[in-house]
This record gives sequence, C-alpha cells and structure tokens, in this order.
Amino acid sequence: MDLEKLLQKHFGYPSFKTGQKEVITSILSGRHTLAILPTGTGKSLCYQFPGLIFPGQVLIISPLLSLMQDQVEQFKRYGEKRVVAVNSFLSFEEKQFVLKNLMKYKFIFLSPEMLQVPVVIQKLKEITISLFVVDEAHCISQWGYDFRPDYSKLGEIRKQLGNPLTLALTATGTRKVREDIIETLGLTEVTKVEASVDRPNIALYVEKVSDYREKESRVLELVSKLRKPGIIYFSSKKSAEQIAQLLANKKLCKVGVYHSGLDQDTRILIQQQFLHDQLDVICATSAFGMGVNKENIRFILHYHMPMQMESYLQEIGRAGRDGNPSIACLFYAPGDEMLPVQLAEGELPSEQQIAWLFQRLVHAEINFQELKELGGFSDVQWRIVETFLHQANENSDFKGIQESFLKFVKERLQVKRSYITQMKKWIDSCYCRRECLLQYFEETLTVKVPQCCDYCGIEFQVYQEMNQELVTQQTEETWQEYLEKILT
Repeated sequence: MDLEKLLQKHFGYPSFKTGQKEVITSILSGRHTLAILPTGTGKSLCYQFPGLIFPGQVLIISPLLSLMQDQVEQFKRYGEKRVVAVNSFLSFEEKQFVLKNLMKYKFIFLSPEMLQVPVVIQKLKEITISLFVVDEAHCISQWGYDFRPDYSKLGEIRKQLGNPLTLALTATGTRKVREDIIETLGLTEVTKVEASVDRPNIALYVEKVSDYREKESRVLELVSKLRKPGIIYFSSKKSAEQIAQLLANKKLCKVGVYHSGLDQDTRILIQQQFLHDQLDVICATSAFGMGVNKENIRFILHYHMPMQMESYLQEIGRAGRDGNPSIACLFYAPGDEMLPVQLAEGELPSEQQIAWLFQRLVHAEINFQELKELGGFSDVQWRIVETFLHQANENSDFKGIQESFLKFVKERLQVKRSYITQMKKWIDSCYCRRECLLQYFEETLTVKVPQCCDYCGIEFQVYQEMNQELVTQQTEETWQEYLEKILT
C-alpha cells in the first residue's frame, strides 16, 4: 500500500509529518498504539487516515467541545461528510436522530461523560467499531496535568465494546503517565511511537519583572512589536478581559477574549474570528487552544505562570505549526507561583465540603441532584465528586469511601504542588531553557538551534513586524492617485 499516494489523494499533503507514518502503519497492521506526538504534528491524521481504509466506524473520545467541533469542521473541509460530534451542542431531537443512525457515520466524536449514558453504550454496541481513539490520553492518569475521572473509566467502556483496536494520543507524557494510559485502557502488546517534544522553530523566552505594572507594560510593548497573530494566556478571566480592553483602547491590534465564563455561541464566534484572521490576538485562559488548528500563530505570551510544564508545552505548541520562526514569552513577577497554588486547591473539594457531603449521604437527607448547589461545588470539583458518589450509591461503607476520597484529594494536591515547584525551577534555571525542558521529559538536546532561548541568545527582530514606517510608505496613496488608478 502506497501511503504517500493515498495521503496526496485524500488530504493533499506530499509527505507525512514526524511520527504520523509510523502511527498509521502500526494501526493498519492491527496493533494497539500509544502515540506521543508534539502539538502541531497533526495527530488527527493518525485516525483519519486509517478510517478511510477500515470498514467499520472510528470512535474518538475527546475532552473538549471546542476540540470536537474544530475536528468535525476539519473533516468536512477535506470532503468527509460522514462525521458527527455527539455533545451538548446537539438538541435532544438531534441526539435522538444521530443515535438512531450511527451506522451512517464513519467518524463519531464523543465526550467521556457521554459514554456514561447507558443508551449511548447500547447504540455503540450495535455498530462495528474498527478503531477506538482516545485523544488527549494524558487525562487518564492521576499524574497527568489534566486528569479527568471519567477518562479513568475508559478501560471498562472499551471492554464493554469488545476491546476494539485502540489508538491513544497525547502531546506530552512522562513515563508514569504513559504507563497509566496503557494499564487503564487494558492494552497488551502496545506499539509506542514517541517523537521529541522539542519544537526547534519556537524560541523560549522568560522575563522577570518587578510587579504587575511592569508586566502589563511589557506585554503591551511586545504585542505592539511582535508579528501577529498571537495568543496571550492568563490564569484569571478578569486579567484576560482587562488586558484585552487595554489593547483595544490603545488600538494595538484586533483583540478578542476567550474563557469558560463565556457562553458557547460567543466562544465559537471568537474562535472562528481568530481562525479566519478577523482577530490578531486572543487573550485567553487555558480553555482556549486545544481545538485551534491555526498554522501561522507567531507568538504565545504567558501573563501568568502555568501550573505545570506539560500545560506550558501544550500552550506554546499552538505557535509555529507552519514551521516558521515563532516565539514563546513568559513573564514572572515575585509571588506569581501563589496563583497556581490557589487554583490547584480550588479544583479539589475541601475537607469541610467532603465532611458535609458524607454527613448528608449517611443520613439520606438530600438527593444527589441537589448536593452540588448546596455544597458550593464548582463544575471541576463536581466531576471528581461524582466518581465517589457513584461508589457511595453502590456501597454502604460511607466511612471507607470518605477516607479514600480524602486520601485522593491529599495525593492529588501533592502532585499539583510538585508540578508548580518544577515549573518555578524551570523559570529560575540558569542555563539553556530548551535543554531543561527536554530533561523534564527525559530527553536529551542533540541539536542547538540559533534562536534558542533567553540564556542562549535571541534576536528579537526575527519575530517583529516589518518597520511600520516602511509599510506606510509602501501602501499609502493619495486620493488623487487612487482616482487616477481606477479611472485610467
């Protein structure tokens, strides 16, 4: 089988990107595969390609609605209409129609939460699943930076569906995370395809500032100078909105804001405007990025310190997907590490919330549907709570479950704090940032790039806009010249 010929015919690409051919060859040979491919190397092709050859359906488990929608739109741009995402964007009637007609679709996107619905599992059992794909597979592991309890149930779901051929995809993953993915999914004789996490065309720059005022000033300065488009990441919705307003007021760029506090329609609109070059810069929280397939992003700025190296690498990986020079700048002010600590603590229920929850369960004073609101649980906290509520529903040993819940929260918080410490060490490191980053992922730097990092040296003019005065000279014309041009 001439894979390159099929690639050119169906996708219009003359050659595969790093790791793609190895993954596709493994899948077509019927081998379970774990693929660690950096952001920007086209992981979706690894299941799109086999899907065109396999006779049955391809089931893709994806964690984000925006990611699903972007993938569906990509499929349709390639001419593949047999694709659907079963999620909250569909009305009840639309979901009913899709579930009744699953056989008509080739590629089916589902969230892990949707797989908890019995009728969905039943409908999936009625079709032939040729490939079971777990996207963002690091979400399976408690050691992964974005652990989701529903992902930990995918091994049991896979078993219910007859243990189909499986592809697990992620951009980053330490050895422990990789082991957890394989074990949780119940995979045997797994082929591992591991590409380097290094993105040589992205320069790494860290700048320490005295306070938030200096940080704000430097961000505005860089946005005015750097070639666009770009993304500025924040850990605070309020800060994202404030900086976006400043950029707009100073008319430095066409700017939009993206965070989880916006309604779905607004988020989709902002994303589409950015993809179609109607916006130059997005001020966003981590909610933005995973579903953005935009090849020409030239810079990534981090206004706040990321919670861990994995998310930092994932976010800067949005830049330079076309292979051209791009830059990632992180700003650090004294005490910045306190915000990720607070966020980490806020993602987990407190001891007081857990005690209140189990007191209600023991005395059967309230039903599960009312617990979230009365207990003051956030959406993120509730996803974790539901896992233990399920155990409580099947087991009367409330004390034992409560103890295991408290142990889980303590261990998870310890893991998150260790990630924050690692991130701070990287910021404070006194030698090549690229080398330090690779060491964290148990890799060795083999090739030194000319535009490497702030310690090795960066020429900022490589990443800046053309001289504005020169651009004006080249493009500005008088009204007399314009009239002469259109009338002659």
